[in-house]
Amino acid sequence: MIFVGMGGAVGALLRYIISEYMKPLKERKGIYFPIGTGFINISGSFLLGILYGLYAQGELSLLLWLLLGIGFCGGYTTFSTFGKEVIDLLLDKQWQTAFWYMATSVLLSILTAWAGIHIVRLFY
Repeated sequence: MIFVGMGGAVGALLRYIISEYMKPLKERKGIYFPIGTGFINISGSFLLGILYGLYAQGELSLLLWLLLGIGFCGGYTTFSTFGKEVIDLLLDKQWQTAFWYMATSVLLSILTAWAGIHIVRLFY
C-alpha cells in the first residue's frame, strides 16, 4: 500500500537525521557505544507500542496503522544496522560493549513496546 511506503520513507529519513545528529556526540565524548541506533530502536519500539495499543483498542484507523505503525515505525527502526554494529564491535574485539549493546537494545526495545501498549490501556 502507498501509505506504508510513505510512512516508511519519512521514518527512514528521520532515522538518518537522528543518527547523523548523534554522531558528533559519539565522536566528541569518545563513546564507543552505538548510541544513535540504540536510541532509534528503543524510541521506535515505544512509539510502535503506543500505536499498536491504539489500533488494538479501535482508537487508530487501519489507514493510520499502516502509515504510522507499519510504515513509519518500520522505516524508522533498524534491525539491520543494529546487527551490523554488533558485528563491528565483535570484529573490534569489544566483547563487553557488544554484549551490553545487544542486551540493552533488545531488552529495552521489548520493555518500551510493552510500556507503550500498557500506557494506552490505562487511558482507553
